[in-house]
Amino acid sequence: MSANMVALAYLIAAVLIILALKGLSSPVSSRRGNLFGMIGMFIAVVVTLQFSSVQNYAWIFAALGVGALLGGSVARKIPMTHMPQLVAFMHSLVGLAAVLIAVSAFYNPAAYGIAAADGGLHLASRIELFLGAFIGAITFTASIVAFAKLQGLVSGRPVVFTGQHFVNLILGLVMIGSGIIFCMDQSWPAFLLMLSIALVLGVLLIIPIGGADMPVIVSMLNSYSGWAAAGIGFTLGNNMLIIAGALVGSSGAILSYIMCKAMNRSLFNVLLGGFGGDGGAAGAAASVGDRPVHAGASEDAAFLLQNAERVIIVPGYGLAVARAQHALKEVVDALIGEGVDVKFAIHPVAGRMPGHMNVLLAEADVPYDIVYEMDEINREFGEADVALVIGANDVTNPSAKTDPASSIYGMPILDVSKAEHVIVVKRSLAVGYAGLDNDLFYMDKTMMLFDDAKKACESILQSIEK
Repeated sequence: MSANMVALAYLIAAVLIILALKGLSSPVSSRRGNLFGMIGMFIAVVVTLQFSSVQNYAWIFAALGVGALLGGSVARKIPMTHMPQLVAFMHSLVGLAAVLIAVSAFYNPAAYGIAAADGGLHLASRIELFLGAFIGAITFTASIVAFAKLQGLVSGRPVVFTGQHFVNLILGLVMIGSGIIFCMDQSWPAFLLMLSIALVLGVLLIIPIGGADMPVIVSMLNSYSGWAAAGIGFTLGNNMLIIAGALVGSSGAILSYIMCKAMNRSLFNVLLGGFGGDGGAAGAAASVGDRPVHAGASEDAAFLLQNAERVIIVPGYGLAVARAQHALKEVVDALIGEGVDVKFAIHPVAGRMPGHMNVLLAEADVPYDIVYEMDEINREFGEADVALVIGANDVTNPSAKTDPASSIYGMPILDVSKAEHVIVVKRSLAVGYAGLDNDLFYMDKTMMLFDDAKKACESILQSIEK
C-alpha cells in the first residue's frame, strides 16, 4: 500500500474516531458513535497490518484471537455493577502495553526503525520513550489500584500518611531526573529506575482517593491511557496512534474537568492525587447516632406517586447493585399511564464511572427525552410533588450546601429536598462512599423505604396496579 493510500486511510479512520467521540456525548447517538469508533479502529488495524515492517502474522493473529475471545466473553458476561472496574482494568492494559513497547523499543530500536547510526536511539526517540513509558507505568498501577477499590478487593477509604505529598514530590523529581539522564546517555539503570518509580507513583497517587471520587479517577485514567498511547505512537512513527491517543487523552481531560466542577474539586489536585484524603476521617466524624426517621411501606410510596402530578426520579449506584433498572422502568410506565409527569435527574458523578446511570437506564429502554442532567432539571425539584431517590446518597446530601465542615461542602447536588415529598429507597441508613451521614434521610418530608431497590420497585408496581 502506497504512502498516500496509508495517509488517506488513517485520515478516514481519524475522522470516524472524532465522530465516535461526538456521538458518545449523547445517549441518543451513542450507538452510532460506537459503530463509527469500531469501523475507524478496524480500518486503522487493517492498514497497519499492510506495513512491510510486519514480519510475523501468525503471532499477531494469535494475539488478536486471544484478545477478541477474552474481551468478547468478558463484555457479554460482565454485569452493569462491575462496568466501572472493567473500564479501570482496560485502562491498565493500555498503560501496560505502552510500557512493554517502550522497553522493547529501547532493547531493540532497529526492529522499530528508530535506531541511530551507532545502533542506539536518537534524542527525539529517547524523549518519546521516556514520556510514553512513565505515563504508561503510572496508568498501569493506578488503574490496578482503582480496579481493586471498585471491586472491593481493598478498602475504598482513602489511605493517607504523614508527608505523603512530600514523598510524591521527591519521587516525581527523581523520576524526571532519571528520565533526563536516560535521554542524555541511554542508560539502562536510569531507564529502569524511572520506570520503577513511575509504577510506585501510580499506586501512591490513587490510594489517597476515596470511593466517592472514583468517577473522576476513572475519567482521568482514561485521559492518562490516551496520552500514553500518543507517546508510544511517536516512538512507532504511527500517526493514527498519535491522533487516537491525543483524542482520548484530551477528551478524558475535558470530561475530568467537567466532573471536577460537578464535585467542587480541583483538576490540579486530581492530577497529583491530592484530593479525597480527608473524606474518610471527616465522614466518620460526621456520622450521627440515633436520629429519628420516617419509615414507610411500598403501599405508602405507591399512594404518593399515584397522586402526584410531577415525579422526579434520582437513580444512584444502589439501583445498579440491585439491577433494578427494568423494574423501575415498569413503575415509570405505570405512572405515565396514569397521567403522571415523570422525569429522571442524573448527577454527573452518580454511579462509579462517567455516564453510568445513563447507560443503566438505556439498558432498560427508558426514553432519552425524560432523562435530564443536573443543570437541566435541578430548578424543577421545587415544583415536583415527589422526588424518588433510588440508591443515591452523597449526590443528594444537603450538607454539601449547609455544612461548611462537611468534606463535600461546595459540591453541587441534586436539590431533592425542595420537592414536596421525598421517597428514599435504601437498604439501610449506612453512609455512602463519602462516608457521610445524609441529612436528607432525617427530614420531616422524607419517607425511607428500607428494601432492596429491585424488590421495592416490584412492590410499588404491585400496589399501583391494584
